[in-house]
Amino acid sequence: MRLALLAFLLPLPALAGEADVIDAKATRAGSDWRIDATIRHADTGWDHYANGFEILGPDGTVLGTRVLFHPHVEEQPFTRSHTLTIPDGITTITIRATDSVHGTGGAEVTLSLD
Repeated sequence: MRLALLAFLLPLPALAGEADVIDAKATRAGSDWRIDATIRHADTGWDHYANGFEILGPDGTVLGTRVLFHPHVEEQPFTRSHTLTIPDGITTITIRATDSVHGTGGAEVTLSLD
């Protein structure tokens, strides 16, 4: 009986699923861009939480990464920002979230840079 209970409890951190970007905004900040990403994830604590987001170029190259250093169990969804230089000629970016169990894989948002 204990073994069955243990087997049931071990996968629980994965129940939170992948982190999703549910909204994003890109704003010019001088010669750089400020990216605001709104992320939703069922953070369970330090064992499974949204731990960052990436800004990708059209070819999938990671242009920038924002690391999140703690869980947001009581703050869902939440918005965080990252300012970076985006190379000339890039007209679209994609923002994807990461979590401490799955890495990437949730919903992404693609933005046009005007």
